[in-house]
Amino acid sequence: MFATVVLRSALSEVDDQTLITTMGRVHHYGDKRLPVPFAVSVVAGTLSAVAALVSGRTAVAVASMVAVAALLCWISIYFRVSAPINRALIAAATGEAAVPDAHALQRRWDGVLPARLTLQAIAVAALCTALALA
Repeated sequence: MFATVVLRSALSEVDDQTLITTMGRVHHYGDKRLPVPFAVSVVAGTLSAVAALVSGRTAVAVASMVAVAALLCWISIYFRVSAPINRALIAAATGEAAVPDAHALQRRWDGVLPARLTLQAIAVAALCTALALA
């Protein structure tokens, strides 16, 4: 949400080097630190679905599976679009490679934000639904 509402606009106003340095470092830490919480959310959603199925709570299981499906779609977009851009910006920020047009890369990264945000919202809503139905 922050990237969609704030970061996208702020980054459009900075020069290429500032963009490269800032986002390269952001992605450096984010790509290292966020896989664990993401994996925990997928595992927790999957366990919720299994537990609900075993206990005969079909609606809870369906809501949990919707959340897991949304998260898996999110990670698919991340791996296909965002991760390669992250790696390019990280390499540029650390001096390992050059990025000819950082703003073009950032626009491509920003281009999938609405889909990623929608999928995260679906996952949260589905998990809240599962919790409410439990």
